[in-house]
Amino acid sequence: MLDARDARPPAIVHWGADLGDLSPAALAALAGALVPAVPPSSIDVPLRFPLLPSLADGWSERPGLDGFLAGRAPFGFTGWSAEAGDDWISITAAGPLTVTTRLELSPEGVLRLRHTLVNNASADFVLSALDLQLPIPDRAREVLDFSGLWAHERRPQRGELRQGAWMRESRHGRPGHDDAFLLAVGEPGFGFRSGEVWAAHLAWSGDKRGWASRSALGPAVLGAGELLGAGEVTLAPGASYATPWLVAAWSGTGLDGLSDRLHPWIRGRSTLRRPRPVVLNTWEAVYFSQDLETLGALADAAGAVGVERFVLDDGWFTGRRDDRRALGDWFVDTEVWPAGLHPLIARVHAAGMDFGLWVEPEMVSPSSLLADQHPDWVLGSDSSPTWRFQRVLDLANPAAYAYLLDRLSALLDEYPIAFLKWDHNRDVLTPGIAHRQTAALYRLLGELRTAYPHVEIESCASGGGRIDLGILELVDRFWTSDTNDPLDRQTIQRWTSLLVPPEYLGGHLGDRDAHITGRTTDLAFRQVTALFGSTGIEWNLLHATPAERAAIADWIALHKRLRALLHTGRVVRADTADPAQLVHGVVAQDRRDAVFAYVTLDAPQAALPAPVRFPGLDPDLVYTVTPLLTGPVTQDAPPPWIAAGSVTLPGRVLSEVGLAVPLLKPQQAALFEVTAA
Repeated sequence: MLDARDARPPAIVHWGADLGDLSPAALAALAGALVPAVPPSSIDVPLRFPLLPSLADGWSERPGLDGFLAGRAPFGFTGWSAEAGDDWISITAAGPLTVTTRLELSPEGVLRLRHTLVNNASADFVLSALDLQLPIPDRAREVLDFSGLWAHERRPQRGELRQGAWMRESRHGRPGHDDAFLLAVGEPGFGFRSGEVWAAHLAWSGDKRGWASRSALGPAVLGAGELLGAGEVTLAPGASYATPWLVAAWSGTGLDGLSDRLHPWIRGRSTLRRPRPVVLNTWEAVYFSQDLETLGALADAAGAVGVERFVLDDGWFTGRRDDRRALGDWFVDTEVWPAGLHPLIARVHAAGMDFGLWVEPEMVSPSSLLADQHPDWVLGSDSSPTWRFQRVLDLANPAAYAYLLDRLSALLDEYPIAFLKWDHNRDVLTPGIAHRQTAALYRLLGELRTAYPHVEIESCASGGGRIDLGILELVDRFWTSDTNDPLDRQTIQRWTSLLVPPEYLGGHLGDRDAHITGRTTDLAFRQVTALFGSTGIEWNLLHATPAERAAIADWIALHKRLRALLHTGRVVRADTADPAQLVHGVVAQDRRDAVFAYVTLDAPQAALPAPVRFPGLDPDLVYTVTPLLTGPVTQDAPPPWIAAGSVTLPGRVLSEVGLAVPLLKPQQAALFEVTAA
């Protein structure tokens, strides 16, 4: 709800619960009733929070617009206008600079807004910041966001929102593993299933900032914007700049209520054209040791267990024998592949799978033909440190951009490639180029998608270092994390799926001994963990036993049977008192079917854990609950209902009371199917 009743710029006076079908008179009365008093030692008019707050409005916190015209000429606004449609409104503030703010409210309840700035002056305008800000109510006193590390993304952190600002900045040239991701502020103690929450995400893949603040003046704010370096964006007369979209949502039913809004909205904009195929990626199977005999046999084994897509990872291009050379030389290595990739692809197709290929176009190795021939395409200096023995290619250089487009197009023209795993294995770390680099990346991805609409693209950035709704408009899958350890993956996937629907989140069945952590885990735990998203395998099946291959084939068949439910249903998560236990699931939109996982991350606090409740079911339907997969247990006898094979009870009982669970060993999982009787 915006107040636009006078000559001052419109202000947001409410963002949250639906207020119903208010008449114009009621709207005017409410707007009037929300005008605050004028306190002592303040501006002499009531303080309001406009879409672009500034000192001129009496707002002494972060301004919406910051920068300067050459010569330091003033750039205040002289008036405003508006136009609107059924689900959007556009507000324009005019002056030497024009700022148009577009707000869109979707049927799902997702609010999306952005600013567009036009320089109408006769001098250059140096932009420092153009941020998007939303008011939040006084009762929103607890903040949740995320941090993390490589292979340990999406670590939640919570705290009281005090006076001042909780500010998070990303300066990686990508969101990074420590990305705040989704900034949520809510009633103290909000959980997955309860409490009011206001949340925002900046849909941008470059440097950015996000913050929540509480002012001594009274108002509280949730804000975000692109983080610009000094002079990074300078607008000549007549030039314009558009901010990334800020995507925001309110929930009255906790964090799951945010997913209930965001997931359908994202799915409604999806370009996915087919069910998510089961993938086998060769990385942890062979690393750089590639040859036709081994990978052909691996393709045969993958096809035999039901894999639908075979992805050849790093090591296929000229001179690439390790991670210290050859990035940028995007030609098939004729020493490893004397007949090109055609024989392997034929073997993959014969096994009933399509073929995918790993690339890292934004990077270049100092030890490469490309770097030798075009050192001016490489960002940074020879004295600056490499990262993973590589540097960043300047995508804003027209010649470098054309080279990448040509080489990628040549590969896609020569080979029947259905999928590109697009990696990005280092931070950019060059001042003042993140904006242009990100814009060029978006343009390159857009050109490839237009020219090759049948090719799907996965965004990987050392795992989950670039997961955002900006790049999601141009890709079909995220590699959620480089770790395949199911213990770490449980929490990484739990929190990443708060924003992103599970069908976009790649999760693979790894080896018994996790390659990154060294942790040994049971097959059932790994299977349940990888089941829910865009699933796959990252394991040398040639080393698996016949029993393991049979279990993998059964697991893939189960995933395919449940895939439509897993990738279209409502994601639900239970609030458990014991931090060693997780309960999560997916409930069909009509609430007639569901699948749930019960997970023990560690030893439980009690010898007999509390009954597991199944959230999200229809309280008036009767359901049959059937165990599908159970990891190793420590018990003399199972709960009787599990021994009987199933139990049938009303949804209200299953959601409010729950069922006794098997006594799983630590780091194990059980899977249950719930079907309306």
